Amino acid sequence: MKERQINMASSNYDITRDNAERRFLNYDQENMIDRFNLKHDEQYLYIEFVGRDYRIDRSTGRTEWTADGFTHVEHAGFNEVLAICDVLCDSKEDCRLSGQFVKVNDLKGTVRSSGLGNDLYGKYAEYFDGKLPELRKACEVLGGEKQKIGDVSYLLHPFPFLPLMLQFWESDDEFPASLKFMWDENTLDFLRYETTYYVLGHVLERLKTLMEEEGK
Repeated sequence: MKERQINMASSNYDITRDNAERRFLNYDQENMIDRFNLKHDEQYLYIEFVGRDYRIDRSTGRTEWTADGFTHVEHAGFNEVLAICDVLCDSKEDCRLSGQFVKVNDLKGTVRSSGLGNDLYGKYAEYFDGKLPELRKACEVLGGEKQKIGDVSYLLHPFPFLPLMLQFWESDDEFPASLKFMWDENTLDFLRYETTYYVLGHVLERLKTLMEEEGK
C-alpha cells in the first residue's frame, strides 16, 4: 500500500508538470524571447536554470535539460518545469530588479506569513554542516559569486536574470546549523510566491547532488 501511495504521488507531480508544459503553448513565445533575450530556433526556446541548459519544444511545450550540449537530454522534473513556465509565461511585462535583498516573506507584494519556508531548509542545513569546502565548491560550480556574510555565502543565479543569495552558518556549541536565502525585493515581478519554493527546492537538490559527486 505504501509503495502504491508513493507511485501515485509521483504520477501526480508528472501530471502537473505535463499540464504546465501544455499551458506554455497558450502564451506569446516571441514576447518571451524579447523579454528575456532567449536563444531560440524554429523548434526550441533555450534557457539556463540552476547551472543547466534547458530547451522548450515550441510545438509541444516539453522541457528538457542536458549536460552535454543536447547530445543527450532528460525530461525536466516538476520543480524545473513549474519554475521555467512561471517565469516565461506569467512574469510582469516590466519586470526589473531592485538591487535590494530581503527574505522571501518580505518580498514586495507578499502578505506577511509565519515563515513556513524556514522549516524546509532544516534537513539541508544539517547535510551542509561540517561540509564547508564541498558546499563552497558546489556553489562555484553553479557560477556563484562569493559574498561576506556567513561561513559560506554566495550570490547564485537560478536564472541568468534572477539572483538569489545563499547564507550558511555552521553549528556550534550553542546554535544549530543555519541556512538562509535572500531574494531580490522585486522577485514577484518574475514569478509567483509559491514558485520561489520550487526554485529553492531545485537549487538545494542541485547543491546536494554536486556535493555528493565531489565526495565520491
